[in-house]
Amino acid sequence: MLSDQELLRYSRQVLLAQIDIDGQLRLKQSKALIVGLGGLGSPVALYLAAAGVGELHLADFDTVDLTNLQRQVIHDSASVGMSKVDSALQRLQAINPEISLVAHRQALDEDSLAAAVAAVDLVLDCSDNFSTREAVNAACVAAVKPLVSGAAIRLEGQLSVFDPRRDYSPCYHCLYGHGSEAELTCSEAGVIGPLVGLVGSLQALEAMKLLAGFGEPLVGRLLLIDALGTRMRELRVKRDPACSVCGKRDG
Repeated sequence: MLSDQELLRYSRQVLLAQIDIDGQLRLKQSKALIVGLGGLGSPVALYLAAAGVGELHLADFDTVDLTNLQRQVIHDSASVGMSKVDSALQRLQAINPEISLVAHRQALDEDSLAAAVAAVDLVLDCSDNFSTREAVNAACVAAVKPLVSGAAIRLEGQLSVFDPRRDYSPCYHCLYGHGSEAELTCSEAGVIGPLVGLVGSLQALEAMKLLAGFGEPLVGRLLLIDALGTRMRELRVKRDPACSVCGKRDG
């Protein structure tokens, strides 16, 4: 049930026919894992906490640096030097004391990542390196948990949803293969703050759609964002039956 306080807090969402009280209850009963509390993870965590997702699991082994503050809006100047998880915990508890927060302050290895993914209903990949994305994807496929994946660098962003519960859904590996660790990071190539805010906000929206059960999730579609020209385009992406990660789903 929703308390009177919760009905008031979430009233603007509950007014939406697509969410209503049933959808808000589903959000309250949901658990989500956010991997990375940087530029993407900041808006993801803020919006999901404000929306009333009942339990947020926060994973990041890094500390807040002054260079983060241009885009990682969950942190502030007083957070510099703090664990990103602890900084985020403070902010999220202040925004919504109604929800539960679970901290993962250490780097997740294969076993701990598998356990973390198994403990939630949905995972949001807000990391900034290919090896982490690959590991998170493999854990989600193994646990049959939906994955909302976002990326942003320079003035370009990408977003997709990989849902192994749906036979037609590709996984991250279907789309990107083995990738390359030579890919530039934000610290090397740069990134503009509002772009990661946009991608992260869209990740939060996709997560809410999946958890509350409304709308059409971005499954089998890749959204490409060109911040320089303020343009978006969508590509259809298919599952690779020979994929070394999700091809095993069929036995």
